[in-house]
Amino acid sequence: MPAVPSSLDALLFLFAGVFSAPAFQTFRVLALGFLTRIGEHTVCGMLQAARLERVWHHSIAHDFFAARRWDPEELGLVLLDFLVSVLVPRDAPIKLAIDDSLFKRTGKKVFGAAWQYDGSAPSQQAPKTGFGNNWVILALVVRLPFMKRPVSLPVLARLWQPDPSAKTAGKRPRKPNRAYPSKPELGRQMLDLVAARFANRRIKLVGDSAYATQAFRGLRENVIITSRLKSNAALYKPKPPRTGKRGQPAKKGAKLGKLQAIAAAANWQEITVTRSGRRQRMTVHVFEALHYGAWRERPVQIVLARKPTRRQGYDIALISMNMKASAAEIIEDYDERWSIEVAIEDAKQITGVGEARNRVERAVKRTVPFGLICQSLTIAWYALNGRAEQDVAHRRKHARWYRHKSTPSYQDMLTSLRRAVIASQYLPVTGRKPVSQEIINPPAALAAAVG
Repeated sequence: MPAVPSSLDALLFLFAGVFSAPAFQTFRVLALGFLTRIGEHTVCGMLQAARLERVWHHSIAHDFFAARRWDPEELGLVLLDFLVSVLVPRDAPIKLAIDDSLFKRTGKKVFGAAWQYDGSAPSQQAPKTGFGNNWVILALVVRLPFMKRPVSLPVLARLWQPDPSAKTAGKRPRKPNRAYPSKPELGRQMLDLVAARFANRRIKLVGDSAYATQAFRGLRENVIITSRLKSNAALYKPKPPRTGKRGQPAKKGAKLGKLQAIAAAANWQEITVTRSGRRQRMTVHVFEALHYGAWRERPVQIVLARKPTRRQGYDIALISMNMKASAAEIIEDYDERWSIEVAIEDAKQITGVGEARNRVERAVKRTVPFGLICQSLTIAWYALNGRAEQDVAHRRKHARWYRHKSTPSYQDMLTSLRRAVIASQYLPVTGRKPVSQEIINPPAALAAAVG
């Protein structure tokens, strides 16, 4: 068995209860191999990085993903418990970010793979499509003392599959197919798992406009969503008071105009917000409304924001269930959503998530969550054991073009962990103490030997 640093092993043993004893040992080896792998992160590549390619048969590793009994969501929830306990203050809300992304694959027999929209494709590419698996990812957003920006740690991921009946439906509206839930519905399922696990904590979820849908209708008061609002959203005035007349009371007020019309007649005010670690001036217009088609009678705040130099229209429209938050707080909450974009990019370009070549259903549904959890473990390990100042100084010394580098990147964190793994392979050995008879009179001993 390869040597595992005790600092990393302490984190890996958090998951001992999720596996059987043999499967847990396989998990330890594959996690170590995944994190130390230089090159394509295939299943056999994990074994090779763990230096077991000639000790274990490759079927042991493939069997771990394709046949062993373990649940990646249980793995993610155990990790979330630990992350919340060490990185989130008790009186602070649990901040989550949600997004979906395409992990490209090749091969007709890969489970769940299809041609679909690829938001990460270059802007010059038309149409922006790719072949692969689309994953909806839920991440914990934290603030680390050595980082200026928020960091997302992926904990849960679910595979989205396009509904085959959608191709034959044409332009006609089709009924929802429970066997093929939408991306927002998958996100709601994961959010419900977290909300049930932390029933007494405040939870804030941020996502783009694709997640301001009816899938998140009926949330409890302690769960708050902040999202971008589509320009064609149908908004209504808040629910009017009861009139005392017979009949069912009104559930919503009068319909409001389009956002462009609201912006044209708005009273704008200038505020200061912190975005990406910088203080900025913005002008905003805030009003209460109902997004009745999506969230029914739950009141929301709408924030229209734009640069102070702009005189017409708006730059971005935000919607939030947080009725007590100021406009600056809502903008800053939504700004933290970008951290999950960075996490997904790191997963694809640095961590190697999605590079496994397995094809069967169980294996496909497990390898990407496994890789994302390993990425979150790397950041958690660095938060507990890393030396940010030394790593930044080392990086600036050997890469002098990073003159303004002041915080470690995810690549720096992974490099630091790999160095710890390498160091653990070579245990310090105390030199043998010389025998006194051998060194009392070396010349005499040599003369006797010659004579």
